[in-house]
Amino acid sequence: MILLDLSIVYTGMPEIGRSMRMSPVMQTWVQNAYLLCFGGFLLLSARLGDTFGRRRILQIGIVLFTLASASIGTAQSSYELIAARAVQGVGASILAPSVLAIISATFPEGEERTRALAWCSVVAGAGASLGLVLGGIFAGLLSWRIGFLVNIPIGIALFFAVGRYIPENARIDGRFDILGAAASTLGVGLLVYGLVNAASAGWEDPVTMGTLALSIAVLAAFLWHENRTEVPVLPLRLLRSRERSAAYLVRMLYVGSIVSFFFFGTQLMQRVLGYSALQAGFGFLPMTLVQFAAALAIPRVTRLMGGVSMLMASLALISLGLFWLAGAGTGATYWQLGLPMVLIGIGNGGTMAPLTASGVRSVSPRDQGADPVWSMSPINWADRSVLAR
Repeated sequence: MILLDLSIVYTGMPEIGRSMRMSPVMQTWVQNAYLLCFGGFLLLSARLGDTFGRRRILQIGIVLFTLASASIGTAQSSYELIAARAVQGVGASILAPSVLAIISATFPEGEERTRALAWCSVVAGAGASLGLVLGGIFAGLLSWRIGFLVNIPIGIALFFAVGRYIPENARIDGRFDILGAAASTLGVGLLVYGLVNAASAGWEDPVTMGTLALSIAVLAAFLWHENRTEVPVLPLRLLRSRERSAAYLVRMLYVGSIVSFFFFGTQLMQRVLGYSALQAGFGFLPMTLVQFAAALAIPRVTRLMGGVSMLMASLALISLGLFWLAGAGTGATYWQLGLPMVLIGIGNGGTMAPLTASGVRSVSPRDQGADPVWSMSPINWADRSVLAR
């Protein structure tokens, strides 16, 4: 649900803007509000699961996300829609780290965890790609609202499934780091806001420069505090592993590349080549199908090639596909778009699982919720949205 509702806006945004009579600036905030709250609350939300119980926090996230989806689907004004997207971002910030922490705690390191993470990557990757397809289909044939209202039955089912099948974790002893939680939320929120504001006002805008400068100061104070507190929101010891730090960095760059592709791909199809929302949605379908198939083959390919070799090959395919796609002009046929997108889909399918596995490997149970493998992503979504615009 998290990535589906993040990407569904790309192909559905023109129709959302028309039906809600939104200005171009207001349209950008449909995505920005989600990113701002997702990034701003993510570190805090990640630690809440370790401290108060992951199952309980996960259920709270499901309720928030589902109620926000219902509000978006029934919104009567642009302000109501944007406010609901902000609440949905808070819900997503709770769901993302909770799911990863539960998988890491449930499955032991090795092939079993790799398989579980592969399935998680299948669902996450399919959700992101499927959102592009469904956004176009719903906007073109039915209504863009359905893309959000469909979360209601899914959310209800997930709430009861979590309560029945997911055991509660042992909670961390010690006082919750309220100061660190507040500083992380404020610092990351200011950083994301500064980045999204730069998209409309520019880098030299006083608000942009002031917000980014303040975010750097707050985050520096946050890191200083985290290095001295007993139960930190972000345990800095997680960054001492070279493998883990490299996984965080590569994941950040990878997510940024794919976000740029999502944005420019939909813009190319709808605004340059004249595709309808429905045609653009179906245009992403081959990529979605091959990505799903590639992700299913991860455990077998990993045994044959090794995780590092598979990751390098997958990233090479993505780079080749993006380079090929960059040559598409105003007279490009669909095949000039579809073939490189197939390469990107194969690469996507083989990238997420090994990166995530490297990020959570050897993380102690008390730090599994705080593992920042997810924390880089929403900030990078905002960063690449700025560059794309």
